[in-house]
Amino acid sequence: MSRMDKLNQQVKREISSMLLMGDVRDPRVAFVTITFADISKDLSYAHIGFSVLTDDPQAVKSAQEGLNSASGRVRKLIGERLSVRHIPEIRFVYDDSIVKAVKMDRTLEEIRQERERASIEKGDEGGTKNT
Repeated sequence: MSRMDKLNQQVKREISSMLLMGDVRDPRVAFVTITFADISKDLSYAHIGFSVLTDDPQAVKSAQEGLNSASGRVRKLIGERLSVRHIPEIRFVYDDSIVKAVKMDRTLEEIRQERERASIEKGDEGGTKNT
């Protein structure tokens, strides 16, 4: 694991901890999960991915606003907790990969159930013809 990978993981872990432990008290970020941290090589920017428990656009927008308003505090706390020369500017970005994965999982489950039903129906038709 490279030094940048370790730093990304450390930043992700610290921001997650801040949200969990209540260091960021904005109620709009109550159900936010930090999914990734991607810090630029020159340490000037950190894109922090987040997801929420719902795909409701209003909830996502509210969480984004809450995180953006807390970004200064988050940056300050990262500076206190990590030993880095330069604290990157934090930009929160919505990560919809979890929502997409759940939707894909539902679709695959529906396909599996349809195939199972079709298989059962074919089996019943064959059974009634033999009787």
